[in-house]
Amino acid sequence: MVLGVGAFTHGLMTCLRDAGASVRGYLTRDYGHYGPSLAGPCHDAARHPDPTPLLAREPADLVVPMSIEWALKPWAQRFLDTGTPFLCATGEALKLERERDLGRQLCRRFGIPFPAALFAKNRAEAEAFVRQSGCGFVIKNPLCAPTSPIHTIACETADETLSWLAEVNDAEGIFLQEYLGRREVGHIALVSGGEVHSLVTNQEYKRAFDGNLGIVAGAPLGGLVEADADDRYGLARQLLHPLKPWFRQTNFRGPVQVTAMQRDGRWHVLEYNVRLGVTSGTLLARLLADPLDVFLRAARDEPLTVRFRPGRRFGCSLTLAGYGYPFVQIAGPRVPVRITAPFTCDVWWNEVAARPDGAIVATGHRIADVCAVAETLPAAIAQAYENIGRLRCLGGYYRTDVGASLWPPGEE
Repeated sequence: MVLGVGAFTHGLMTCLRDAGASVRGYLTRDYGHYGPSLAGPCHDAARHPDPTPLLAREPADLVVPMSIEWALKPWAQRFLDTGTPFLCATGEALKLERERDLGRQLCRRFGIPFPAALFAKNRAEAEAFVRQSGCGFVIKNPLCAPTSPIHTIACETADETLSWLAEVNDAEGIFLQEYLGRREVGHIALVSGGEVHSLVTNQEYKRAFDGNLGIVAGAPLGGLVEADADDRYGLARQLLHPLKPWFRQTNFRGPVQVTAMQRDGRWHVLEYNVRLGVTSGTLLARLLADPLDVFLRAARDEPLTVRFRPGRRFGCSLTLAGYGYPFVQIAGPRVPVRITAPFTCDVWWNEVAARPDGAIVATGHRIADVCAVAETLPAAIAQAYENIGRLRCLGGYYRTDVGASLWPPGEE
């Protein structure tokens, strides 16, 4: 059972189905239902507010949540009490993503570089800190959730930070993190039995437009992954392995992703996540020789052996954005999405629906993710671009420069 909606759920359900699983979805939001419905039977949270009875009727061997919003639901503990293997950290371990200041505290405790940061209780406290520091800060919500009143705003100077602080909602406080530039990268691993098993190094293209211009979008416009069980860039050794005592103390199991920034030749932690990456989860599943076995063993806290498929070392993901994105307050009509030729790689549907005549129409701001894997990075990028060019949607666009910057890790 996969919890979520849209392209990420469609993609993971399909990957697990292709690996031999019988899959179903639990649709947690009121949009993005079309794609998951193509991969297997789905239950809508509007009709089934509590998924626990669904597990009682049809037991699952594995549950995979695509976000951490499940933890805020009134049924969360009942769901966990079923004992179904769950591919996500729970309890205290979940706070690594949920509470941003915990990451800072753990990095201080274990000697991991972290930018200057502050959890401010209100706007006035945040403004005083910025004026005293005299530098730019990334503004985040202290508690991470889809409904958080603040979504990430990257400010490069103190003046920019103060301008945005005057506008943000400080109902849950404000988390400030020193702006360190754009040399950003991620690394995804699985924690099982207290050990860290590296999987991929990834790069997300978070800015809205070509040249890494525009605002940081709500979800990336593209991404790259490299099979990296040997941790060739040292991200896991420097930023994840030191946390092993805490992983064991909290019985952490499942995915962990560290996002880091390189400054003065050192990686600094920006944040930790405890779920499969939004642009990387399905690419990772396509690279693994047996994703079903690996994910199930991690959820059971068992020893892991990570193997990748021959001829698949790299992946590229491109997003077809719809009318108005990334400014999601701007809405457009349900325009048709046309497919001009058969696809030769994965296409995962996001905010679309099918008309009675079978035609696909856009229902929101993100239309589809096009994902390709190959032996080389240029081959994966070329295949992704060839296939996204077969999609047409009025007012839609995609970045044309994924892979031209930010890679290899440490580039701008």
